Amino acid sequence: MPDKRVTLREASVLLGVSEGAIRKRVARGTIRSEKGDDGLRYVWVDAGTDEGEDASYTAGSDRELLYEEMRERIAYLERQVEEEREARRRADTLLARLMDSVPALEPPADAPAPAQASEEPAEGAADSVAGVRVAQADTGAQNATERPWWKFWS
Repeated sequence: MPDKRVTLREASVLLGVSEGAIRKRVARGTIRSEKGDDGLRYVWVDAGTDEGEDASYTAGSDRELLYEEMRERIAYLERQVEEEREARRRADTLLARLMDSVPALEPPADAPAPAQASEEPAEGAADSVAGVRVAQADTGAQNATERPWWKFWS
């Protein structure tokens, strides 16, 4: 059937979309259009589409399909959020249990105190941590301010 020339407003009614949507289609070149002698923009639509036909029916069913897909996505995202909340709750519970057990890991009160840092180490003694030689540092505040931090590890 031959196409029918109508105004943008008539085309929006016939196709069941907004006038702005028709303008975008014209701008993209997805619908044939021309400017009339009167200065109005006219578009060509399929002559089989008539105001008597329910053109919005197909647009409505497409809209329903879109709504259904969006509802499914929202339901999926809500499930994801709920699973993340549950995982967070489990992690918080485990962390609370760990924090409760920390006092049990502390040394008993009658255990000997650790060696004082001010005691002189044996001559040539040094701690080795992960294969890195660490020299014993003096605890005096004056020595800490005089030596750069990077010399501590040399």
